[in-house]
Amino acid sequence: MRSRFVAGLSLLIMVAVALTPAPTATAAGADPLAGRDWLWPVTVVHVVRPFVAPASPYAPGHRGLDLGDVERVRSPADGRVAFAGAVAGRPVVTIDHGDGLVTTFEPVTTELDVGAGVIRGDPVGDVALGGHVGAGALHFGVRWNGEYVNPLRLLGGVPRAILLPCC
Repeated sequence: MRSRFVAGLSLLIMVAVALTPAPTATAAGADPLAGRDWLWPVTVVHVVRPFVAPASPYAPGHRGLDLGDVERVRSPADGRVAFAGAVAGRPVVTIDHGDGLVTTFEPVTTELDVGAGVIRGDPVGDVALGGHVGAGALHFGVRWNGEYVNPLRLLGGVPRAILLPCC
């Protein structure tokens, strides 16, 4: 009698578990950088080198995305130009987006002055030469509260490929 009761109770528990919906990401478990409606700083996305997080703040890594086949750079979100000038001989533009988020583009020349406001999608500047990227490439870095983060967290991942007709 007891074994039938245990078997029935076990079956009831298994059915209840099977019918219980899977847990969804809660506000506490969700990525706080996702869903910010940022757009890619380039019109055609060609990731040449991905973000590689360093093991520690001073360890090697690649603290941004390198994007190829770029001419013009646009702002991924509203913000203000925080820096525009040369760093180690290469032209750099930095935009402060608020909430601790700062983007850096290099090598990029701009005619914008420090303090100039930019709106999501506004042109920021043109790709130049210099730095670790090849000609026509852009290094796109994002810092959140001073720490480098993968820009894909704000962009919703890699955009879907679009197949074009051949020939």
